[in-house]
Amino acid sequence: MKFELYTDAVLTCDVPEHRLKRGDIVKLVDHHVAPDGSEGYSIEVFNAVGDTIAVTTVPETSLELLREDEVLAARVLAAV
Repeated sequence: MKFELYTDAVLTCDVPEHRLKRGDIVKLVDHHVAPDGSEGYSIEVFNAVGDTIAVTTVPETSLELLREDEVLAARVLAAV
């Protein structure tokens, strides 16, 4: 397991089925290993006021740690 659970991470790719974009911040809520051996995480995504807007799974390669040289920003969740 590369990431610690219940911490924030950043998406490195878009997840269009949930209207998520690269750079969105997610909370890591579970770690799992697929039958093919690839590792992944269940993530929860919140809007700017703390409401859950998505819960899904992504491969470990779709995540990176937050860095101290990054600035948080807000964006409008575009309609599908």
